[in-house]
Amino acid sequence: MLDIQTDNAVPAPKPITDSRSKNAGFTPEVRKGLLGLGLGNALEWYDWMVFGLLSAFIGPNFFPGTEPLSATLNALAVFAVGFAFRPLGGILLGTLADRIGRRRVMLLSIMLMAGTTLVIAVTPSYATIGAWAGIILVVCRILQGISTGIEAPLSTSHAVELAPEGREGYVAGIMSFYVNIGILMASLVSFLCSLVLGAAAMGEWGWRVPFIIGALFGFVVLYLRRSLPETLKEEEMATNTPRAVWKGVSKHWLSVLAIIFVVGAAQAYNYAWNVGLPSAARSGFKEDPTAVFALTTILGVILVVGSWVVGKLADGKAMSKWFLVTRVLAIPAVFLMLLYVQPGIGGFAAVLLGGSIVLVLNMTLYNVVSSSLIPKNIRGTGVALGYGIGVAIFGGTASYLLVWFQSLNLTWIFPVYVAVLSILSIVFYIAARRTNGIHVGK
Repeated sequence: MLDIQTDNAVPAPKPITDSRSKNAGFTPEVRKGLLGLGLGNALEWYDWMVFGLLSAFIGPNFFPGTEPLSATLNALAVFAVGFAFRPLGGILLGTLADRIGRRRVMLLSIMLMAGTTLVIAVTPSYATIGAWAGIILVVCRILQGISTGIEAPLSTSHAVELAPEGREGYVAGIMSFYVNIGILMASLVSFLCSLVLGAAAMGEWGWRVPFIIGALFGFVVLYLRRSLPETLKEEEMATNTPRAVWKGVSKHWLSVLAIIFVVGAAQAYNYAWNVGLPSAARSGFKEDPTAVFALTTILGVILVVGSWVVGKLADGKAMSKWFLVTRVLAIPAVFLMLLYVQPGIGGFAAVLLGGSIVLVLNMTLYNVVSSSLIPKNIRGTGVALGYGIGVAIFGGTASYLLVWFQSLNLTWIFPVYVAVLSILSIVFYIAARRTNGIHVGK
């Protein structure tokens, strides 16, 4: 479907200039496929973010101890465990997706996420079943990590393969739009539950309600995904033996390394804003949880609207230039968090919302940029592997590190860390592009 390009090789597709060509190729089947992929992404991120947002309530229910900060850190550690298993999801399910097709693996990932979310919702607390509560929680997070390790990278790759060539900006915008819908719904549902039930009920049982909602939504998405179009041809699957797939991945090792840092820097920034700062506000600075959830909901609205706008602006244009500019902007933007060093909901709001614009620029583009670095026949494995490692090492630990550094009065270390990751992502992306070329867009 897509030709391999380098900076000096095949000419880039011409920008799309009229409305008729902009709609070309988006058949009803393609649009329905994008809807199923997008809603699945929304579900994955909803379920994933709900756990992080409610960690201050989940911790005391599943782990012994009376100190709120320690219980929150325990829950965030379990949150990070899920990230640790994302590379395994990329290796196992990514290879499977290149071997048996995208559609079947997309169905499997949703089944895993919906099922484990329901189990978390109904698992008794530590006070009822003792250590088994924590064990069940960890097992569910491991399975969710495996599921999410393939969902985000493969759904974007699948969407890129479905869409007409030259529409990568649109795909980036629409897939990021659904991701941010999931994040917004996680914040909104958490806020409404906290507002209606109150902090005491949320701590006892109310935190389970958002998980039940996520599980029900998952079974709806599973139904919608039954008709996903397959983008790999039978002959492509036949030649994609595991040995051939991994031989191709090893040949493109520099591209995989670039994806690790492209994803890792964006996700470290993302989880600092969506999970780390809200967790620090609630458990470290004792901010009112309803006010915190209200502000994270506003952040979600900004991300939803912003991803749509960025996708429209980038549609038909050079994704590589957009990526480099937005990644450079992330370097100073992450230092805004240093303004929130003492209790005060106003300071929290200023930092959270002030850094949101640059955050949405980075989160809209990074998955399509990652897909562009790997050829189609090994894209499921290569992108998922790089994505899984990047998120596991840098994204999954971000919220824990931010809260931990803050507890030690060393908050300044975290923005320096993310800035270095952003610089490395630029360096490795340019190196991979020049060495292996790009395989989607220009």
